[in-house]
Amino acid sequence: MVNTPARRGGLRELTRRAVQAEIASTAMELFLEQGFEETTVDQIAAAVGMSGRSVFRYFATKEDMVLGEMRAIGDDLAAALQRRPASEEPWEALRRALDEPLAALDSDGGKALARATMLSTTPALRAAQQQKHAQWHELLIPVLAPRLKGPSSTRELRAHAIVSAALSCLDVAVDEWTRSGGTKPLDRLLDSAIQAVRS
Repeated sequence: MVNTPARRGGLRELTRRAVQAEIASTAMELFLEQGFEETTVDQIAAAVGMSGRSVFRYFATKEDMVLGEMRAIGDDLAAALQRRPASEEPWEALRRALDEPLAALDSDGGKALARATMLSTTPALRAAQQQKHAQWHELLIPVLAPRLKGPSSTRELRAHAIVSAALSCLDVAVDEWTRSGGTKPLDRLLDSAIQAVRS
């Protein structure tokens, strides 16, 4: 098989992603065991067998080790919204698009709950998470806007409002889920939050 430049580039990217995943997984274990603020990059680096400088080639910040996958989740969310039936009204389409990430949280059990609790109680992570949510806005608004009826001149504004409200409802639902220790069903919490906003 010919080892073309494109193939070599693809292998390098696969290797990079594998290393990133290993760093993120190890970092998460340390964060949950010791606390996010208490864990240093040097400790993470030692645990994965590399230098602190090498770790920073894969992640710009500690926050990215926790939240780096959120961009991919946003991409998946936008794709799920795009696949919803054209006849589905905007709020329902957006709510159903959220089914997959909610199911992923539920299926991850205690680890997902511990991670969500850390996110909600660590100011630096909370701020970084809001920045990632801003990226979700950019991905979701262009997909949602064509579903909206009414004046085209306000379509993007209305789409922005709906996406902002829905993601705020998601944050509220996850916060309540963590406060309950995972005993309250996350999907029902989200439905209740959305119903409160829409009523």
